[in-house]
Amino acid sequence: MQFYLDFEKPLVELEQKLNELRGYSTDEVDFSNEIQRLEKKAEKLRREIFSNLDRWQLTQLARHVNRPFTLDFVKHIFTDWFEVHGDRNFRDDPALVCGFARFEGEPCAVIGHQKGRDTKEKVYRNFGMPNPEGYRKALRVMQMAEQFGLPIFTFVDTPGAFPGIGAEERGQAEAIARNLREMAALKVPVIVTVAGEGGSGGALAVAVGNRVLMMENAVYSVISPEGCAAILWKDGTKGGEAAEALKLTARDIEKLGCVIDEVIPEPLGGAHSDHPAAAEMVRTCLKKHLEELKRLSPDQLREQRYQKLRAMTIVQE
Repeated sequence: MQFYLDFEKPLVELEQKLNELRGYSTDEVDFSNEIQRLEKKAEKLRREIFSNLDRWQLTQLARHVNRPFTLDFVKHIFTDWFEVHGDRNFRDDPALVCGFARFEGEPCAVIGHQKGRDTKEKVYRNFGMPNPEGYRKALRVMQMAEQFGLPIFTFVDTPGAFPGIGAEERGQAEAIARNLREMAALKVPVIVTVAGEGGSGGALAVAVGNRVLMMENAVYSVISPEGCAAILWKDGTKGGEAAEALKLTARDIEKLGCVIDEVIPEPLGGAHSDHPAAAEMVRTCLKKHLEELKRLSPDQLREQRYQKLRAMTIVQE
């Protein structure tokens, strides 16, 4: 699906010209010199645009409709994918996909938020906002993974848990709190990747891990910029100002030194511009951290996760 952000428009227009020239170029009419000139110009423009994005632009990039979602990472990184459905209580939740697969030939569990690209899919996936049954499904898969000693990979990409009345009636807050407690106590390696938008408790419910990684153009915050602006200034249109105040980008959070463990680079132009290349960068990082965690015993894995959470709190007397 063709989609681009406002700041991408000059680059898109230049790439369209390039595609036209490539289509017109033949043995009789050679545009190779002009094509090479425009390719260099496009490369320079791409670097200029994506190296100078502000926090609000990075938030928009993290929400890009063509950005790779959980199932895209499953396609490019994992094999033998088998999806699990339902929470054995109410229904299935398409906003949170869970299942089992193989990573580098070894069995594992995969859990992640799933957004949609067209209107029909967005509605079906509830815009990546899980209901309590989604979190209960995730918990069921986590417990099965622990029973069989399988590492768990989670991918975070949600504006937050669904705030509907039905979700609250079915125990949304309780489901999130239980997931947080259970994830903290797991005795298998848990590696979290904030792949797009990490919003509030809806993200945190599947983001308690031994390693928390964050993609270069992802964002992670306690509230969306629009929600923050609506509370502070009674004006949801001031999302740009709120984004600057929240300091929600990967480089901001890396400076804290205790929330994430590594920033995963993305292809120039963003992960949405090249899914296979972005997935390969994620794969390399996941493999490195999994190898490190394999050296720890089950009790050490749980203790390491506990100490990681404790390190996020500073108490002043």
